[in-house]
Amino acid sequence: MTQNTPLSPRLPRLPLHPEDVAHRVLSAAQLRARGVSAAQTSAQCLPGGPWQHLLPGVYLLHPGPPTGRERLHGALLYAGRPPSSARRATAGPADAGYGESMVTGVAALALYGFATAGDVEALHRIDVLVPRTRRLRSTRFVEVLRAASMPRAVRVGELPVAPVERALADAVAGTVDAACVRRLLTEAVRDGHCEPATVVRELSEAKLLGRPAVVGAVDSLLAEGRAVAEARLYAMVREHGLPEPLWNVELRLPGGPPLGGVDAYWPDQAVAVELDARAPRYGAPGRRGRAEEDPRWSAHAAKREHLERLGITVVHLSPRKLREAADQQATVVRTALMAAADREPAAYVMVLPR
Repeated sequence: MTQNTPLSPRLPRLPLHPEDVAHRVLSAAQLRARGVSAAQTSAQCLPGGPWQHLLPGVYLLHPGPPTGRERLHGALLYAGRPPSSARRATAGPADAGYGESMVTGVAALALYGFATAGDVEALHRIDVLVPRTRRLRSTRFVEVLRAASMPRAVRVGELPVAPVERALADAVAGTVDAACVRRLLTEAVRDGHCEPATVVRELSEAKLLGRPAVVGAVDSLLAEGRAVAEARLYAMVREHGLPEPLWNVELRLPGGPPLGGVDAYWPDQAVAVELDARAPRYGAPGRRGRAEEDPRWSAHAAKREHLERLGITVVHLSPRKLREAADQQATVVRTALMAAADREPAAYVMVLPR
């Protein structure tokens, strides 16, 4: 041993498992719970030592560069550490140490498998959502975002992650590239991660609908959502043995004005299906509040009432229900078709392509 060799106090035996990220990245509180003092931790993190200081109060227990998963785990440990007034409390050895924090933004979308978000290992920044009352600074690769009301976290593996729609809103908030925003929103709907209405609602609450990069992307989002919903409707009819309807037609009284378009129509039973694939309309950008009265919704309700007065049964199907319970929606349509025999004959209407 030379004069310059650092002294490393003997450490308690730590249950290190190379395959387990949670044992390769630990907080100061977790190390204390395992019998490692602050002095011992500091000694292990000296230049050339076996450990590294990854983030304030968070340590990497090997000398090499951190993996993407280690950075995610470390970010949650940093954001989940208790306030300084409660810092003396000792975490149990099995405590994950995340508190209320959760991964959000692009990092969360990468964990959900979004191709647009890239690979977890290539992330340069990790957004972490914490309660607004937390006094915590962003540092190194961790960006701290605050929420007045925390959403319920989704577990992806062992990590708490913000729901897709919230993660999307946080990702969009940090993106000025309109093409990137469009790709993120389109992938969310096309790959079945969430429905357009929930995305638009979250964007509205985050006061993002008025951003130039978002305005055009929302139209693409709704178009993609409608295309996906139509594909699910076609699949539901064919996979559940329903009679083949007339698809995407316009109904009209002979010599009268148009009655409006429907997504599917069974003329012999006078049953129509409409997909409710629209997004709710909200107030002006930057204002949080209840949905405003939209003339399009009023016109839609009036059309349905008119058709039903003519004896046409209108079945509304939502994209979410088609995705989550197609068998139940098929039963609803089949019941309406079977009930046609017990109803008064409907008025004659012309059926035109649209």
